[in-house]
Amino acid sequence: MAAESVRYPSLIVPVGHVEPVPRRIRGLIGGHVVFDTRRALYVWERPAYPQFSIPIEDMVEGALTDDHHTEPLGPGPARRHSLHIGSEIRQGAAWLWDDGAPEPLLGTVRFEWEALESWFEEDEPVFVHPRSPYSRVDALRSSSSVRVELDGVVLADAPHCVKLFETGLPTRYYLDRTHIDWPRLRPTDTVTSCPYKGTTSGYWSFDSGVATHENIAWTYDFPTPHANRIAGLVAFYNEHVDLYIDGTLLPRPTHPTSAAAPAK
Repeated sequence: MAAESVRYPSLIVPVGHVEPVPRRIRGLIGGHVVFDTRRALYVWERPAYPQFSIPIEDMVEGALTDDHHTEPLGPGPARRHSLHIGSEIRQGAAWLWDDGAPEPLLGTVRFEWEALESWFEEDEPVFVHPRSPYSRVDALRSSSSVRVELDGVVLADAPHCVKLFETGLPTRYYLDRTHIDWPRLRPTDTVTSCPYKGTTSGYWSFDSGVATHENIAWTYDFPTPHANRIAGLVAFYNEHVDLYIDGTLLPRPTHPTSAAAPAK
């Protein structure tokens, strides 16, 4: 099938871009505060989303141990440090920006996201990575009909949908559960999180007479407030199914996704 001409907004932020974060940012390990700052910076190490960089003065004193190892991280060189909080040790968890990095980053620290147990913007938890100030997520009700087929089998046929538009990703089409052929789908234990939409509450696979297709559909029963219109609805990967919108077959997007680590 021919590749889709891109029909969604592209990412616009260059690697190395730095912006101030106008929010209070906190990180915790084992219930202990690692940092608490109102002076964090966004830094883009890749175009898709930023990381937080935290002024070292806003960290718990004595938490960093120099690993004496320097690497380039996209915006510039950074010196690796280990993190010690109470009895907890996170080896190689922090990067202190070094000479050659953008000047605003000097004296700030970028953390490996998974090394901290909790991240907060103001009093709201943040999952996976910081939300980009340049990305939008809009869920809009639509009268467009949606038919989902795979290996010649109709898996869903809905007279309407909710379209979810997310910067840098193909449009996703969320369907009422009453329009899905559930006996053909197999639930899986897969769970993924999105900083914009929340944590999934279900994934489904499809075993046809031709092939096994893992994790082709998902739902958010309790999405974030600004994506609440998709609550309880089900979407299928445009990349992995034949999707007919108002009777027209959409070319499958070429956006790189993986069933093992889905990008929705």
